Parts: sequence; C-alpha cells; structure tokens
Amino acid sequence: MTDTVKMYTLSTCSHCKAAKKFIEECAVVYEFTDVDLLAAQERQSVLDEIRKYNPACSFPTILIGDTVIIGFNESAIREALGL
Repeated sequence: MTDTVKMYTLSTCSHCKAAKKFIEECAVVYEFTDVDLLAAQERQSVLDEIRKYNPACSFPTILIGDTVIIGFNESAIREALGL
C-alpha cells in the first residue's frame, strides 16, 4: 500500500475517533488534522481545502490516494486500502 492516507477530523467526533482507531488497527500510516484544534486563520484555510473534496465539509473526510471517503465507512476504507 503506497497511497497516502490523510484524514480531516474533529477531536470530539466519535466517528472520527472510530475511523482513526480502525486505520491504526489496519497498521496503516496516516496523517490527520483535528480541524477544531487549529487557530482561526489556519482552520479557515484547512476548511477551504476540505471543501475541494467534500463540499458539505463533514467529518471525517478521509483521503486515500485519489479516493475520498466521507464519514466512517469501514468497507469503503478497506476497499481503498486494498484490504
């Protein structure tokens, strides 16, 4: 698996926490940004970035290579990771 895995999350979101836990259990290296913990200007910049992939700007927004997964969808994540 060589695809980059990036997650946009909220620190208080149960679906975000479940997605992080699931990806960790799959032994996949990933990056995440807890958007709610960012300073105002940086947060706005990240929200603008998220809207490119997910106009509704809901969480988690997961990028696996060219695949965008909105919300915690275990089967979609498995498929995108090739598991």
